[in-house]
Amino acid sequence: MPEFESETGLPIGFPVDGWMACQAPPNTVMEGRYCSVEPIDPDRHAAELHDANRKDTDARIWTYMPYGPFASLDDYRAWMTTTCLGSDPLFHTVIDKASGKAAGVASYLRIEPSIGVIEVGHINYAPALQKTVAATEAMYLLMRRVFDELGYRRYEWKCDALNAGSRAAAARLGFQFEGIFRQATMYKGRNRDTAWFGITDKDWPEIKGRMETWLDPANFDAHCRQLKSLSKIR
Repeated sequence: MPEFESETGLPIGFPVDGWMACQAPPNTVMEGRYCSVEPIDPDRHAAELHDANRKDTDARIWTYMPYGPFASLDDYRAWMTTTCLGSDPLFHTVIDKASGKAAGVASYLRIEPSIGVIEVGHINYAPALQKTVAATEAMYLLMRRVFDELGYRRYEWKCDALNAGSRAAAARLGFQFEGIFRQATMYKGRNRDTAWFGITDKDWPEIKGRMETWLDPANFDAHCRQLKSLSKIR
């Protein structure tokens, strides 16, 4: 990172000329080729999500979440109604266009428009969505809104440092690992060290181009198998 010198001769950060606060994310649909990312609606989405989540018979998707698993649809709907309808976190449902059904959840949170920083979290994909093109496209749509539509400077991803799957997903999507905050919090009666990842607006053009190349239909065969992995596209 370049350093600049203050009037006192001490190093300071680079100037952010003409900065204006960003807008908060709108609660509107993001349309993709393989999925849509929609404002969450318990009446429309709770039953489909609960049914999709139940396919994870070992409840592994809830291991690193501060909530869940939910024994019944009523329990899940009640959690969704009390937790998912605010503006921060701003929850979305991922609709897989192949099935037409809700199969995942993600949110914007810790939204700071004044300094252009926002986090993605509460990512929970049912087995049917995991490792699909729609799963990656949903993350792309969320990033594109943050950087291209709203002009944020930084996009964060945080997870339990023991969550190997989440850490691998962040790296695959282009987030840079920035360190571990030890004993950052507690949940479900246990400690959590938190791994931090980030993308800046300077990183975004390269990441955007790589993701769009990967998502292009030409990168998949007739059985929707990738011809080149995201990590190999540069």
